[in-house]
Amino acid sequence: MRKSDLAALAGFVALCLAVAAVGGAVTARSVRTWHVELAKPPFTPPDWLFGPVWTVLYLLMAFAVWRVWSRRAVPGAALALGAWGVQLALNLCWSVLFFGARMIGAALAEITVLLAAIVIMAALFRRIDRLAAALLIPYEPGWHSPRC
Repeated sequence: MRKSDLAALAGFVALCLAVAAVGGAVTARSVRTWHVELAKPPFTPPDWLFGPVWTVLYLLMAFAVWRVWSRRAVPGAALALGAWGVQLALNLCWSVLFFGARMIGAALAEITVLLAAIVIMAALFRRIDRLAAALLIPYEPGWHSPRC
């Protein structure tokens, strides 16, 4: 592996972890106060589990996008990379809307768009690199409860 490949991987990891940190900071302000008061289904995981799980999900996203980036000459790769950027931004926006602004209705509408973006991104990744798409399986709708 070349140094430029390692630098790109480190860049994707750093970007994903930066988004996770910003989202986590926004979330932390509400998780012990406002979020505690919400009516949640009994199968909602404990709050302490979200940090570790989302850290793994962000690392999987970083490795998946790096694999697509490393195949950027393949037709459709630029579109797949753009879709990744869109879903990453939407992912952060959900935390801001739900936990930061406490706008449950807007967060519900936004997460619907986010889930569609994740499915589209995974489909585009699959055309470029099957392993990259497989790395996204835990992040895709139906594999976990969407943060709340």
